[in-house]
Formats: sequence, C-alpha cells, structure tokens
Amino acid sequence: MPVLRITIADESWGQRWTLQGRLSGPWVAQLKSSWKKSRGSNGNHKCVVDVSGVTFVDLSGERVLGAMVKDGAEFIATGVYTKHVLETLEKRRQRWIRKFTGCF
Repeated sequence: MPVLRITIADESWGQRWTLQGRLSGPWVAQLKSSWKKSRGSNGNHKCVVDVSGVTFVDLSGERVLGAMVKDGAEFIATGVYTKHVLETLEKRRQRWIRKFTGCF
C-alpha cells in the first residue's frame, strides 16, 4: 500500500514539514490529525510545508492542503504536479474570498 511520509522538524524560525508519497486514503486523516495537533501547540509560529516529494493528491488531500493554506502555511513545490495542485488551491481560495467579501 502506498504511504505518505510526514517529517516535522522544529527550527528556530518555526516548523518545516516535509511530505513524501501519496496524499490519499487513510494518510489524509493522518496529516490532518498531525496538523491540528501541531498547530494547536505552535499556531503562532511560521510553518513551511515541502510537498516536492508528493506524487498524488486526492480530493480529500486537497481539502487538507487547503486548510493548511488557510492556516497560513507556506509551501515549497518543485515538480509540475505539486505546483499545479497548489496553484489550483490558490485559485479556489481567491474565488472564495471574492465570493464572500463581495470583491471582484
């Protein structure tokens, strides 16, 4: 079964998260749980999430990444696929902001 590896490193400036593998199925729940737990205790610190090693993201994985964006995470993506996923999430976020704030 494909897995998602989640590595969290505490740095002087905040946290660095490195995700590798497939963000789908039960691994989405694991990432969501880890994120909530970590952000609860470190919510004010900067967080950088490296998704360069992610090879696939399903719809529920996109939702978790979207929540991470909303919580202020900054992302590193080097591949075409991960860059596309993050660009799509940003476009959705911008549409949501325009819709609920009345900005055009």
